[in-house]
Amino acid sequence: MVKLRVEVKPNSSVNKILIGEDGLIKIKVTASPVEGKANKAVIKLLSKELKVAKQDLKIASGAKSKTKLIKIDGMGEEELRKWITQRL
Repeated sequence: MVKLRVEVKPNSSVNKILIGEDGLIKIKVTASPVEGKANKAVIKLLSKELKVAKQDLKIASGAKSKTKLIKIDGMGEEELRKWITQRL
């Protein structure tokens, strides 16, 4: 299990994950932040990109904030680092 801090930008024109050279992960989603739609879109996008089941991803904190802490079951630190490195 690992935790991943992300910054979410709802109401974007595309669903996309961006990783800055500083390691900050920004997730753009087309969904609005109303009724948890943006949170669901973030989980769906991360699930697809990380190749883990949606039920293995949980928003540990920041459900109503742009900055979120995502808990990922079934993935280790090394796997997460490798995924981040490949996207740089």
